[in-house]
Amino acid sequence: MRAVNIISLLLVIVGGLNWGLVGLFDFDLVSAIFGNGAAETATSSSVSRVIYVVVALSAIWQIGTLARTASADRQVSYR
Repeated sequence: MRAVNIISLLLVIVGGLNWGLVGLFDFDLVSAIFGNGAAETATSSSVSRVIYVVVALSAIWQIGTLARTASADRQVSYR
């Protein structure tokens, strides 16, 4: 499970950085690399869409990881 956690965390970081680029510079790096250029929408390439879905699934996975970590921390502090 450790490898899945690391990979999903890296994908969430990449997704967050991409959203930062979109917010700051109106530049979508994923679409620029896998789509038909930065001016295209995210739906212009099926590869881009798959990447966005994988990043979203990674974020969902990290929510579960965060919940498990918080639960473990809470149990330790009560002992």
